[in-house]
Amino acid sequence: MRVVATTVMLLAVIVGQARAEYDEATFYAKTVPSYTIPTPVPGSVPPIIGKVQVYRVRKGDTLMDLARLYSLGYNEIVEANPDLDPWVPPIGATILLPTEWVLPCCNYNGIVVNIPEMRLFFYRPGPDGTTIVHTFPVGLGRDEWRTPSGTFKVTGKTVNPQWNIPESIRKEHIEERGDPRTFIPGGDPDNPLGKYRLELTLPGYRIHGTNIPWGVGMQVSHGCIRLYPEDIERLFPMVPVGVPGEFTYQPVKIGTRDGQLYAEAHQDIYGYSPALYRTSWDLLEKRGLATSVDQKRLESGLHDGGGMPFLISLPSSARPSPPPGTGASLPGDQRAPTSNLHQARVD
Repeated sequence: MRVVATTVMLLAVIVGQARAEYDEATFYAKTVPSYTIPTPVPGSVPPIIGKVQVYRVRKGDTLMDLARLYSLGYNEIVEANPDLDPWVPPIGATILLPTEWVLPCCNYNGIVVNIPEMRLFFYRPGPDGTTIVHTFPVGLGRDEWRTPSGTFKVTGKTVNPQWNIPESIRKEHIEERGDPRTFIPGGDPDNPLGKYRLELTLPGYRIHGTNIPWGVGMQVSHGCIRLYPEDIERLFPMVPVGVPGEFTYQPVKIGTRDGQLYAEAHQDIYGYSPALYRTSWDLLEKRGLATSVDQKRLESGLHDGGGMPFLISLPSSARPSPPPGTGASLPGDQRAPTSNLHQARVD
């Protein structure tokens, strides 16, 4: 296994729970933690939430089942375990569960969807200057129906929404499978919106459930954001009408934990930033962090980081001394207590 993955495994949390058979009740009963962090200061380097976990494969396991059980997308679990057959992983094999994330920069209010990593982050105020973070994997638009970047507000919430099929999609359905329907009623098993829908000010785009859970972590929609049925059921009651949101495109994220810099990189699914090293370096220079980065660590992590955060700080002996009186903080580093960054709450 790759060097970065091996390093992660040494720090990982061993998962004791193992199930070889899964049904809808199993997925609805899963534990999805939330994370309480000090409210980020504008312009600061984003923190990291969660921890990578390790799971030992048992008979009957598939990576798709395990991804859903741990609220991961297909893209995330396959990227973290590229050498394993997603349908028939070897019994006894150790897989990585990439349940650790650098937060996207730099909006920490309401809903943020980072398109390249196919993941939604929901921020809400916590007690005493803290912010509570909930995060879920999503399915996004196919290449010919790309999910756009942009800001929005939630304008409404619907249970069992009817799908009024746009004429362009209806034509596609007729050509592909001879289906001329103009709408699909709420609650119908064929309804791709699932049971819950959030309406947005972005015309034509919504956040909703799905009738095909295995499409989460894939480019399968006509541009809308799809969540696992059990994940949208958790998110739906937490989101008030009027809450702001953003669809952002960040294939590379830079974050900090315990005074160290990390990067996290994902596939540039729409081809907007094909040179990830250049994108990373431009980002670091823009934030005044380039002199604190080990270029070899950055290159290696971009090549085999598996979609997980990887260390890019210079070794201690190679770090430049800070100017007198400035302390040893990284630029923008909040130096938040580790205990706060790692604190998790269960929904």
